[in-house]
Amino acid sequence: MLAPTDNITAEHALVADMASLTHDPLGHARYSYPWGRGVLTGISGPRRWQAEQLDRIGRHLRNPETRFTPYREAIASGHGIGKSADIGMVVNWALDTCDDCRIVFTANTEGQLRTKTMPEIGKWRGLSVAKHWFKPTATALISTATGRASSWRADATPWSENNTEAFAGLHNKGKRIVLIFDEASKIAPKVWEVAEGALTDEGTEIIWLAFGNPTQASGRFRECFGRDRARWHTSQIDSRTVEGVNRAYLDELVSTYGEDSDIVRVRVRGLFPNAASMQFIAQDAVDGARQREASSIASDALVMGVDVARFGDDNSTIYFRKGRNARIRNPERHSGLDTMQLAGRVAELQRESRADMVFVDEGGIGAGVVDRLRQLGAPVVGIQFGGKPLGAVALGEGVKVANRRAEMWAIMRQWLPGGAIPDDQKLADDLTGLEYGYDKNDAILLEKKEHMKARGLASPDDGDGLALTFAMPVVKSVGATSWHGGSSGGGISSEYDPYAS
Repeated sequence: MLAPTDNITAEHALVADMASLTHDPLGHARYSYPWGRGVLTGISGPRRWQAEQLDRIGRHLRNPETRFTPYREAIASGHGIGKSADIGMVVNWALDTCDDCRIVFTANTEGQLRTKTMPEIGKWRGLSVAKHWFKPTATALISTATGRASSWRADATPWSENNTEAFAGLHNKGKRIVLIFDEASKIAPKVWEVAEGALTDEGTEIIWLAFGNPTQASGRFRECFGRDRARWHTSQIDSRTVEGVNRAYLDELVSTYGEDSDIVRVRVRGLFPNAASMQFIAQDAVDGARQREASSIASDALVMGVDVARFGDDNSTIYFRKGRNARIRNPERHSGLDTMQLAGRVAELQRESRADMVFVDEGGIGAGVVDRLRQLGAPVVGIQFGGKPLGAVALGEGVKVANRRAEMWAIMRQWLPGGAIPDDQKLADDLTGLEYGYDKNDAILLEKKEHMKARGLASPDDGDGLALTFAMPVVKSVGATSWHGGSSGGGISSEYDPYAS
């Protein structure tokens, strides 16, 4: 690299150094960041898999025979391998070393782009020796060179099947185009198709990278490793082989779900699931319930579900449901309440609404809420998520559940196609974000809250709050309310309709 002299300023030396790294992304990563210092203390350079990938891109570009053919790479991996950091290094190399480079990156959701992908790219920009060359915003990195803001930039663009212009218009003839799909398994085939057709500029360096946990057993990301493997360089990375990962978390996943479970295949081993999808509740079922007209009948019991927060950033949630109507009253979210305050609010709502029964998650600190509600005379039943399934509702042929939580969610899943839920994005995200596996007895075992948080999703407090309204069948009659189950047992009710109350 050039050193500044009387005739060469530090900035000129930086420009010359970056020019020498035009086709060397690995060299750029090693040159640009303060390895071993500050936030990178104890880290000597990119992780091994990152270095190998950056080197592959460089070798493709240094070869005159391949330079102007699209470079496609798909990486399926377990959790926590550092793919967002890799994206940050790729984006910053591409911008630093090619005038008027154009980059578009997208992810499964706008939230993923704004809260994970873009902050990581901005972090590496802030660490770079050339950080002043580009200005980060919430959705872009933009050149600070005069008059180049529109032609030299990287944009975070949410994908949409109905709005693919950002991908169809990705042309940059004679220069460089980089397209990045993060959480690629969940990006719609239409977006893949439009992107494929757009990357056709002659004499242009074209790089297309697709990253993600392999959550779907079919689709375009899966096809990169199958039907289309001749056109894609592919890697499937077991998180346990990567330096610097949270090994205790990975070992807990294996211990909880089993080495061959789909959750471990996807979240640890970087393998595609055996089942069509690990998503427990389908998106279309939730979308329909958000839009459906709410209805119930007078004889339906009004029940409350209370999920008690366990962690500082979680919410305690309170949901109401009357038969097919989970919009009968607005749900509530509370943070920072102690058990006595929460119990007081639940009791107040129960008296005000005349709810027939209150089901409370009594694991951990929830037991205190249950005890206080009993003291206040509220009709309350404590529910242990890890307890034995009640068996009061038929779940369909061949469906077995491992515990009460899985049972409640399974009943809720059956109810959704005829039910109505609040038109609330947080609830919808909770319902569709939860994944599942099987225990050693082939019974459904839902993903733990802490495992969802570890992969960047919020704890499903709202989903559990609504699910608790399905904890037991509640039968309302004149002058009395009864339910099947509880501390004294109970059994299957042949008259109970899970799609109603």
